[in-house]
Amino acid sequence: MGIAVLTMKASVIEMFLVLLVTGIHSNKEMTKKIKRPKFTVPQINCDVRAGKIINPEFIVKCPAGCQDPRYHVYGTDVYASYSSVCGAAVHSGVLDNSGGKILVRKVAGQSGYKGSYSNGVQSLSLPRWRESFVVSEGKPQKGVTYPSSLTYSSSKSPAAKAGETTKAYQSPSAPGTTAQPVPLMQVLGTTAVEGTHTTLPKPPPSAGSTTSSLRPQPVGQRSQELAGEPELWKPGSVLLDAGFVPKKELSTQSLEPVSQGDPSCKVDLSFLIDGSASIGKRRFRIQKQFLADVAQALDIGPAGPLMGVVQYGDNPVTQFNLKTHMNSRDLKTAVEKITQRGGLSNVGRAISFVTKNFFSKSNGNRGSAPNVAVVMVDGWPTDKVEEASRFARESGINIFFITMEGASENEKQYVLEPNFANKAVCRTNGFYSLSVQNWFSLHKTVQPLVKRVCDTDRLACSKTCLNSADIGFIIDGSSSVGTGNFRTVLQFVANLSKEFEISDTDTRIGAMQYTYEQRLEFGFDVYSTKPDVLNAIKRLGYWSGGTSTGAAINYALEQLFKKSKPNKRKLMILITDGRSYDDVRIPAMVAHHEGLQ
Repeated sequence: MGIAVLTMKASVIEMFLVLLVTGIHSNKEMTKKIKRPKFTVPQINCDVRAGKIINPEFIVKCPAGCQDPRYHVYGTDVYASYSSVCGAAVHSGVLDNSGGKILVRKVAGQSGYKGSYSNGVQSLSLPRWRESFVVSEGKPQKGVTYPSSLTYSSSKSPAAKAGETTKAYQSPSAPGTTAQPVPLMQVLGTTAVEGTHTTLPKPPPSAGSTTSSLRPQPVGQRSQELAGEPELWKPGSVLLDAGFVPKKELSTQSLEPVSQGDPSCKVDLSFLIDGSASIGKRRFRIQKQFLADVAQALDIGPAGPLMGVVQYGDNPVTQFNLKTHMNSRDLKTAVEKITQRGGLSNVGRAISFVTKNFFSKSNGNRGSAPNVAVVMVDGWPTDKVEEASRFARESGINIFFITMEGASENEKQYVLEPNFANKAVCRTNGFYSLSVQNWFSLHKTVQPLVKRVCDTDRLACSKTCLNSADIGFIIDGSSSVGTGNFRTVLQFVANLSKEFEISDTDTRIGAMQYTYEQRLEFGFDVYSTKPDVLNAIKRLGYWSGGTSTGAAINYALEQLFKKSKPNKRKLMILITDGRSYDDVRIPAMVAHHEGLQ
């Protein structure tokens, strides 16, 4: 009996153990199924920027064709979040132009991004940007869960509002966790979301003095400087601002004469203001206050200076033109209403826009007043300015540059066009350039700028529309001229050349000599100073031979004037001593038809 009971207990224990092992095995199978959900790789287009995706780490599939230069990439190895995700993957060599899967990880913003050419993609340089990313092969890391669908920033509800934390991202340190954003720095005040132009609520007054720049500050200099300085030179609060007008003033207010402007400063002035994302909200307000102070100092009016404003970022836009506001008071009110657009700092594009569109009769350009463009730049431009500025100068626009907080020695490697201000201004004599160490010193340049803008006698580029020409001298070097007369001709050419302002943006001189044959002595692009031109004329040697003037005109059209700039007047001065052996009428008609005078 005892043996039977023991046998039954053993059977029960054995059954329990079997059930326990079976349950554990079943739970393991269930756990395996739970840990291995099906992962769908989201697909994106070539034009999607990293800054538009909120996820800190993700795997995506890129389509074919992202090598196209339309999809801009900024940086090398570490890319600004303003870049095309797939374009950066091709540039880095992770993908080729056929597309595929990539792993993207957000990292902190850099103090600068250097462009390079790699794998068929030309990346661009960029100043400081608030967020970066790196790309690698699209293989999931062990223990990390990646999203099957991406979260995009909304243009209607920006993520970075007043008082919120700006995020940077890093890989999770603990296995088995989902990639999460890690706070990098606290940005007080109102910030703009990349690619959006939504106007955000203004911060409360208590936060006004500590508003930080949108631009990342890895070295901790500029943001601390702004936070530590008081809010300077705000417009004074008066009773009129609050809507109260003393009774004594009611009867005289409407009778007060409106200023017609300062007649000693009759200029048509365009301010190109920096509205890029890197400038930040507080600096943008300082810039607007500077405009208001300049408008007050200029005494705007129809008999004096007129002023308009163009704001640039990715693309320029006219805030108001020359004829919109005819007194300083109205203009200051309009400046206060300007909102920041954000984007890059495309100064060259803005200068081209002003040259082609702003100084027109329909926008209030008076014709008799000098045209002046004052370009304000925070840091450095994100595009090239030299060619656009040359065209502006040759169109008679006096370009001034005000640069704030230029590149440090460590940052100069990121500047796309070194010495960009000198390549842009009307003259490189210091008169047209103002360099400001920090934004809080900007107000000190109001009077120096006004004094220079109003000094119309020194606005040299105003005269280029009358003096800007390519003059080609066609000199007869035939035997009938003789050595003595040839020297007399050269002296005449030199004396005539002396009367012109010779430079690359003013008048340019070229010369050729002919007999039966033709010889180009020097072209328009060889000498850009008056002494060099006069010395070149003096060195010309007498050739001697027959006289084929018609052939010389044809040669001049093909070899000399083909390199003339399209916006310059073309003047051909032909000096000969007698009758030509060939026909002159048809070549002369062709030259006239092509615009030569």
